[in-house]
Amino acid sequence: MSARELVVLGTASQAPTRHRNHNGYLLRWDAEGLLFDPGEGTQRQMLFAGVASSAVTRICLTHFHGDHCLGVPGVVQRLSLDRVAHPVHAHYPASGAHWFARLRYATAYREVADLREEPVKADGPVAVMPAGVLEARRLDHPVEAFGYRFVEPDGRRMLPGQLERRGVRGPDVGRLQQAGRLDVDGRTVLLDEVSEARPGQKFAFVMDTRLCDAVYALADGVDMLVIESTFLAEDEALAREYGHLTARQAAEVAAACGVRRLVLTHFSQRYPESERFAEEAAAVYGGDMVVAADLARIPVPPRRR
Repeated sequence: MSARELVVLGTASQAPTRHRNHNGYLLRWDAEGLLFDPGEGTQRQMLFAGVASSAVTRICLTHFHGDHCLGVPGVVQRLSLDRVAHPVHAHYPASGAHWFARLRYATAYREVADLREEPVKADGPVAVMPAGVLEARRLDHPVEAFGYRFVEPDGRRMLPGQLERRGVRGPDVGRLQQAGRLDVDGRTVLLDEVSEARPGQKFAFVMDTRLCDAVYALADGVDMLVIESTFLAEDEALAREYGHLTARQAAEVAAACGVRRLVLTHFSQRYPESERFAEEAAAVYGGDMVVAADLARIPVPPRRR
């Protein structure tokens, strides 16, 4: 199993269908598990996908429409039922704090899990983790909505052959990484001589929104973009009216922003054939594209070199 992958729990929009559950996306990123927009039925979809509640370290809501948050009560209660030991952080638009409170305490239950609410109030960093920084940007939707971007810092990859050749072993490797240079047997070894640049990876999650500057800022240069494509281009006027994107618009964003892997999702029930989304997007985006399906596992692309 990839240490970095997207587990798709649902791909529908306003109404689920026989083959599409309400939204739900778990981003596995090393030790982190970011659960985005758990709609109705997410807890059961997690069981089908083989995802334990303990895999969730953060819950990230873009906005408070039902197809993006009605799964919160089940997920939150499951955290306590399973006695998840680690803290789980919850991010959501601060303007909807009263809605989150109602979802969190929708029914009586014994709250055991440590759920820490961290509302999003403005554009910028939301959380700083060992694995990277979670950022948010306000989108253009009839209710307040935020998109998310996860950024891993750039680093360096040590080259074992070069380390051995220069006699750098054991604890000296760590000292060299910290100081950038190390004296070994009368010679100075530089970090650049025994390592190579390791670009950090980036991920973006863009749900219900019209085209706006924030969409492009979130998608800029990411390795994986998960983006709504509720409508097809033939219904672009409807998309604009209700605050959504078409598959073509999503693909145009990916092409303009240099996205490495495009994941289309959040499909209106008016279109039973997912192939149409792929055809429309492929006309403007020639990169790696996935039309998401429920319970699919989509790996984050290998790191750039």
